[in-house]
Amino acid sequence: MLASRRRGWHCRSVSRASALSAEEEAVLDFERSWWLVRTHRTKQEAIRAELCLSPTRYYAQLESLAESPAALAYDPLLVRRLRRRRDQRRRALFAAGNDRPGQRRR
Repeated sequence: MLASRRRGWHCRSVSRASALSAEEEAVLDFERSWWLVRTHRTKQEAIRAELCLSPTRYYAQLESLAESPAALAYDPLLVRRLRRRRDQRRRALFAAGNDRPGQRRR
């Protein structure tokens, strides 16, 4: 199904049974194109102004959406990018944890 979006066209195929809420769609749409909103100096300001969410709530919701099959169906490129970035952060965190001096190895 081809749907017109606030910031352009986006092709998606989501069944109504597993559809996302309007807020979840708005979070994904915002993450996909937040840099196009040039009225705010920082991403946190844009999150508050556009979505009326705190940045903490926004990132928590974004993290849970990265695991959602409905979000993957809604915007596969964005969700895969979110998962890839999350995995890179985790790998870096675990690699840094193994290099600390004085830490016991099991």
